[in-house]
This record gives sequence, C-alpha cells and structure tokens, in this order.
Amino acid sequence: MIKSFLLSAAIFFGFSAGAQNYYVYVTAESEDEVALIKFDGTKATVEETIAVGIWPAEIEGPHGINVSPDGKYWYLSLAHGNPYGTLYKFSTETNQVVDTVRLGLFPASLQVSKATGLLYCVNFDLHGDMVPSTVSVVDPEEMIEIDRIETGVMPHGSRISSDGMYHYSVGMMSGELFEISTTKLKVTRKLNLDGKEEEPKMASMGGMDHGAMDHSQMGHSMMAAGGEKMYHSAVKPTWAIPHPTERKVYVAGNGSDEILEVDLDKWEVTNRFKTGKAPYNVDVSPDGRWMVATYKGSAETGVWDLKKAKETARIKNTRNVSHGVSISSDSKYAFVSVEGIGGEPGTMDVIDIKKGTKVASVDMGKQAGGIIFWKME
Repeated sequence: MIKSFLLSAAIFFGFSAGAQNYYVYVTAESEDEVALIKFDGTKATVEETIAVGIWPAEIEGPHGINVSPDGKYWYLSLAHGNPYGTLYKFSTETNQVVDTVRLGLFPASLQVSKATGLLYCVNFDLHGDMVPSTVSVVDPEEMIEIDRIETGVMPHGSRISSDGMYHYSVGMMSGELFEISTTKLKVTRKLNLDGKEEEPKMASMGGMDHGAMDHSQMGHSMMAAGGEKMYHSAVKPTWAIPHPTERKVYVAGNGSDEILEVDLDKWEVTNRFKTGKAPYNVDVSPDGRWMVATYKGSAETGVWDLKKAKETARIKNTRNVSHGVSISSDSKYAFVSVEGIGGEPGTMDVIDIKKGTKVASVDMGKQAGGIIFWKME
C-alpha cells in the first residue's frame, strides 16, 4: 500500500515538475489591444487582453513588440499617429504603462541591446514619401530618443545580434540590408539584396492601409508623380534576423519568395531558400538548429532544418494571412500570429517545430500582428 502510494506520488510530482507554461505577447493591430497568451503544452488560452493607445475613436495600430533582456518590461510601437508614432513601455508584472516617447513615422519592429541597454526601433514611414527613413535609438530607462540613424526606404523587420553589438534591418522598397553598430550608433555596412545599384524614384505613400497591404505586390502598381513607374526592389525584404551562434543573417524576400542567407564575413548572399509565397517574418531557434518563417501570401508557416538547409514541414495556418513568428527559449515551439481577413478574429497558432505540426491555436483581437515569446515557467 505504502509502495503504491509512493509510486503514485513520484509519478504525479515528476509530471508536475516536467510541465511547462509558455507565455507570449501578441498585438491586435485593428483592435488596439495586446493579448497575453499562455500555452501549457496542450492548450493555448488568452490570459489577459491589454487595451493600448489613447484615442478611443482612432485605430492607432500596435505593431512592433519586444521584451527587455531582463524580462521586466515589454515595449510596443503604436504605428499610427498625427503625424508620428509612439513607443510605449509596459511592466510585465502589471501590464500597465510605465512611460512613452514619440518616435518617427510609423515605428515598427524594435529590440533592446543587451550590450548597450539601448532600444532600437525602425521607422517604417508607410505614409511618407519614398525616401530613406531611420532607426530611432531610445534610452529605455528615461524613455528619451537620443538619435536617429538614416537607413533605407521603408525599413522594416529588424533584430540585434546575440552579443548585442550589431543591429540588422532591411529597407523594404530599397532592397537593402543594413548593419548598425549599437555602440557607434552608425551604419557600418549595407548590402544591396537585388544585386544592383539603382536610385529609387519618389512617390507618395499617403493614405495606404498597412493592414490590407500585400507586401509581395508593392511597387508594381505604384507610380511616380509624373506617371513614371517608381523603382522597387524585386526582393522586397521584410525581415532580418542574425543566427544566434554563426556569422549569418537570414532575410525574408517577400517579393522573391525566398529567404536569403547572408554571410557576415563575406558580406554577401551565400544561399537562397525557395519558400512559399511572400515570406514575411523569420525567427531562428536559440539552439541555432531551426528556422521558422511565415508565408504571408499562402497562409502557411515553413520549418527549416538549418543543418540540412532543408524545409522539413510546411503547415497551413488557421486563417488566411500569416504574420509574425517567435520561438520559445527551449527551441521546441514556434508561436505564429495570423491576421485573418475582414471581421475575422486574429489567431495565434502553436507549432511543434521538431514534429512540424500545429498543436494548438487560440483566437484573439482582429489582425494579430507583432508577436514575442516572453517566458517559460
């Protein structure tokens, strides 16, 4: 009897000790909300819905989101403004606003460098002229913008190297990859991903709806003021992420249906992975083994084994517009935001990376967009 009880207790406590909860923040761009979602290894649930923004009558568009290296704060870019967007700082303990700072036109992806402690946020400049935009550098303690570094036309997806020393971003319309030194606060290198040097012509971006945009088609229908077709990148890069341990950066070629592998020592494209239609966001697992990419144009998520340079799975997402992806710190799961269309709710899908299968999903506010894994416990 005693032996049976002890065995049952050991099994119970062993199971409990092995159970993990995963927490993820996801923006709802058309609701001005952020969802805190828990995944317990089986089921995903919305634990809290956080209202963001200050204008009840206006959709301010929460876009980029990230968590500080110490896990105490999360940062959010509200892309729409009059005329500028805003960076918000929230406490992860309370999910309440701590402070704000005004940034540039349509601020998007962002991250804090663990080397400098500064936050770097690209100003996508969706509604301005087709001219080079900037990366804002913010002191997140004081929430003061201390610099703006000029990069390319419509800078979008950006991430910082694992040592915190370099920031990588892409100019979606100029087709360039930019490397910024986080200590020198300047562009150290840029790479033309189209393999040619051309000066972009100017055209107005006024009135465009970012939520409805098909990035893979941008440029084909846009005309300069004189009726001449404007320059546009064939690659249309929308995301850049460094490998956690190797000297490589991966870039989503939204217009060319590929992911480009850039060798940082050679500073050139050394591999091209053919993907589904319009890859949009990319993440690399902390162990360096897996790459997961959302295919916005085909409503799918691709899982790549980087050691084999091979796509091992392509998973159909729950709804029709795949958006962001963030991988858990144990490299087991990919959390994918899916926008939906029209009045559909947004959805977060959970993908078991090794198995290449969708294991859970949960609905949230409309147009699920920016997404970031927070913690395990």
